[in-house]
Amino acid sequence: MTDLRNMLFSGGTVVTMDPDLGDLGRGDVLISGERIVAVGPDLRDHPQARGAELVDTTGRIVSPGFVDTHRHAWQAQLRRSIPDVTDLGAYVMNTLAGIAPAYRPHDMYVGTRLAALSALDAGITTMLDFSHNSRSAAHSDAAIEALAGTGIRGVHASMSPHFGVWDEQWPQDVERLHAAHTTGLLSVRLATLATAEISGPRLAYGKELAAVADDLGIGVSVDAVFGAASSAAILDWARDGLLGPQVTLIHATGLTADAWRAIGDTGTTVSLAPTSDAQIGLETAIPAVDEALAVGVRPGLSIDVEVALASDMFTQMRALHAIQRMRAVNAAYGTQAEPHRITTRDVLDFATLQGARTIGLGAVTGSLTPGKQADLLVVDACDINTMPLNDAVGTLVLGADPRNIETVLVAGVLRKSGGRLIGVDVPALHEEVLASRTAILSAAESNSASDRQN
Repeated sequence: MTDLRNMLFSGGTVVTMDPDLGDLGRGDVLISGERIVAVGPDLRDHPQARGAELVDTTGRIVSPGFVDTHRHAWQAQLRRSIPDVTDLGAYVMNTLAGIAPAYRPHDMYVGTRLAALSALDAGITTMLDFSHNSRSAAHSDAAIEALAGTGIRGVHASMSPHFGVWDEQWPQDVERLHAAHTTGLLSVRLATLATAEISGPRLAYGKELAAVADDLGIGVSVDAVFGAASSAAILDWARDGLLGPQVTLIHATGLTADAWRAIGDTGTTVSLAPTSDAQIGLETAIPAVDEALAVGVRPGLSIDVEVALASDMFTQMRALHAIQRMRAVNAAYGTQAEPHRITTRDVLDFATLQGARTIGLGAVTGSLTPGKQADLLVVDACDINTMPLNDAVGTLVLGADPRNIETVLVAGVLRKSGGRLIGVDVPALHEEVLASRTAILSAAESNSASDRQN
């Protein structure tokens, strides 16, 4: 059974991430159709609970699904192909310049589908796919088709390639994508870069691209926001009225204090990529959570590039939690100052409610709030790595991992049950992924050989 019309999740520890509802040591979550109807200590007598399917969640944690605010999903066939990447330049030349031009529309489909299914398996119910390899309209359509087929709550953020031959259909094609694909679980955003440093002025956010998004009424996700050039650009955007809650700045490392004040003053949102900043070494290499919080911005979290990084939200939460607390204690070491540490609840908030808010879906998902869409997880708290349950938030952030996720719902529909994805032939998927990877690498090598001869 995959279509959940009326379900009562009963008896588990409920972590709502709704600041008004809080947590329930033992509670129920009632779902009707796509939406959460009620959350409370005992909902068995609720009128809409009559006839509902009862799901015993004793010994389990019921929580909102995670929200990934930025992932380049098309790259999934090349997972961990450059695990020890040295810097941003090495990533750009290897993946964006060397491999991306070899992608066919089918490869976009395969990579995006693999990333989305992996996200669901790991409890990520909403994923923003920063799709920056849209070499043709067919490439974009294939990526969106992959999101739709998995049942994830997907945001297709469209951007043209950095390098190589393409149809030059972007950004004008975004209007078609928005009209054709904004339905149900899917939405469309504009994706851009912060400055001209990587690929020239064509992709840099400014008045022209802001006007495209504004005319369509869609949000903007701006990648590669770091350093002095981005700081200067942010001040220009603020002066020109191009910032606000509809704009998400990704990474935001190494920014000036003036740039951060502009972000805070305009209500602009921020997506942190904790492992990416640290491992690839973006500017300071320190996720900018302290800087964001100092100006009143509670950030979302993201995966970024699977070619060099882990693909689950547990890793992102733990990395951010450890890095910030290390930084806080180190700053206070040898003084009488009290370290300003973030908490496990903070990072879970970033991974759920704030992530949804960051990409414009705060009224839709991110917390177990009556009226919101039923995007939720059931996590086994009796497994060898989670028992005994002493603190539910601490267990989710520091103890659990994807193997403990028994159930995943998106808009009230089961996508994972009994610890397994529903309707996914994993061996067949594996064969398809391998075939796509072989074709990509072969084409990339052929392109490289041709370039050398020329």
